Amino acid sequence: MKEFLCAVAAIALMAPTAAAAQRHNDRHDRQQHSQSKATHQRAQHSQSRQNRQRTQNRNNRPSHATRVNRVQTTRVTRPARTQTRTVYRIGHRPTSFHRIRVSAFRYPRGYSYRRWSIGAILPRLFLSNSYYWNDWAGLGLGAPPPGYVWVRYGPDLLLVNRYTGRIADVIPGAFY
Repeated sequence: MKEFLCAVAAIALMAPTAAAAQRHNDRHDRQQHSQSKATHQRAQHSQSRQNRQRTQNRNNRPSHATRVNRVQTTRVTRPARTQTRTVYRIGHRPTSFHRIRVSAFRYPRGYSYRRWSIGAILPRLFLSNSYYWNDWAGLGLGAPPPGYVWVRYGPDLLLVNRYTGRIADVIPGAFY
C-alpha cells in the first residue's frame, strides 16, 4: 500500500505541472491562432480593398459610346478675352466719329436751345437717365471716362462730370 501511496503522491505532484504545462500550451496555441487569424484577416482586408479598387476602376472606365460622347461634348476653352474699351479723350475727335439722325429733342419746360461751353455747370435736371446718351459707340466715340456721362442737349452731345455737373467737352451738331 505504501507503494501505491507513493505512486499516487508522485502522480499528484506531477499532475499540477502537467496541467499547468497543458494550460500554457493551450494559451500559446490560442495566441498563435489569434495571430494567424489577425494576419489572415489583414490579408483578406487588403485583398478585398484591392478587389474594390479594381471594381471601381472597371466601373469608372467609360464604355466606347461614352468615350465618343465625351469627345463630342468637350468644350474648347479659349483664353479669357480682355475687354478693350476705348475711352474717349477729352477734346479729341476720333476719325470714326460721324453724326447721326435721331428724333427731335424735347426741351423741358422753361428751357430752349443754348450753346454750352466747356467748364459751365449743367443744371441737375439734365443729369438723369432720360438725357444720358448711352449709344456713344453708334457715334464712333469711345466710352466716357470714369465718373463722366454723355448727355444729349438738343443737337449737341456734352461730356459731363456725373457728380458736379461740370461740362468737360462739347460736341456741337452731333445729331441732326
